[in-house]
Amino acid sequence: MLDISVIIPLFNEEESLPELFSWISRVMKENQFSFEVIFVNDGSTDGSWDVIKRLHDENPEVVRGIKFRRNYGKSPALYCGFKEAKGNVVITMDADLQDSPDEIPELYRMITQDGFDLVSGYKQKRYDPLSKTIPTKLFNATARMVSGIHNLHDFNCGLKAYRQDVIKNIEVYGEMHRYIPYLAKNAGFSKIGEKTVHHQARKFGKSKFMGLNRFVNGYLDLLSLWFLDSFGLKPMHVFGFVGTLMFIFGFLAVIIVGATKLYYLHSGVAHPLVTDSPYFYIALTMMILGTQLFVAGFLGELISRNAPERNNYQIECEL
Repeated sequence: MLDISVIIPLFNEEESLPELFSWISRVMKENQFSFEVIFVNDGSTDGSWDVIKRLHDENPEVVRGIKFRRNYGKSPALYCGFKEAKGNVVITMDADLQDSPDEIPELYRMITQDGFDLVSGYKQKRYDPLSKTIPTKLFNATARMVSGIHNLHDFNCGLKAYRQDVIKNIEVYGEMHRYIPYLAKNAGFSKIGEKTVHHQARKFGKSKFMGLNRFVNGYLDLLSLWFLDSFGLKPMHVFGFVGTLMFIFGFLAVIIVGATKLYYLHSGVAHPLVTDSPYFYIALTMMILGTQLFVAGFLGELISRNAPERNNYQIECEL
């Protein structure tokens, strides 16, 4: 088995790839690591794939490549890279030269000697604009609170190290790459550490991950992951419980409305029709919604986590 697999998802990064690979190779040779580098080309429209093919031709035993037919996103790229990785320790890093390969030996040591399942980088000093760093801090604070992993400052740092067992037992889909530590924790890998890493200014091009939707989607994904962790395997526990409560309260309200009407009839006191009372319709609505939620929980229980096509990505070529 190889010592290290380095997985690099990329989109339009042709300028940085030769320098990045040269840097990784130098670090690996200095530390006598056996290694492979897996470039996952996420539908780039520039010459990135030509660069990867050239690197593969020059280093066929080391460089591997996966080419998507179109742009799917970082999570699908990592999913396919994880699937192919053969190293005892797996390192992920971005292709823009902002992650330093010089961090690899210490990350490897923390996994192999300190016994961590996952080590996440922490870019304490960043070269990003305030429009990116401030929302990132708020986002990470929320992620720590929801996930219960309080020792991580940067969930979304691309530079991470994993024990191979971790990547083979988690499923990264959609845009869940931000929450790989949370996914690992849910899979039973609780020894999660952090290492302060050097963050370099971008050398070529511009960031592909700016924009408000990045943060909105991040919070939505966090809510989805929290719900799946809490109720994903047992949706009846939430839908059935809430539905049952609503049905019971609605049923009791109907009884109270009906009993009130009977009481006034028995006393010979004039009283409006039951159907004239707004409480009657509120009670019926609660019973109907309760029944629907109960059925939704039952159906969710049946189809829970049965989506075989969720990670079916069109790969055009592999090296």
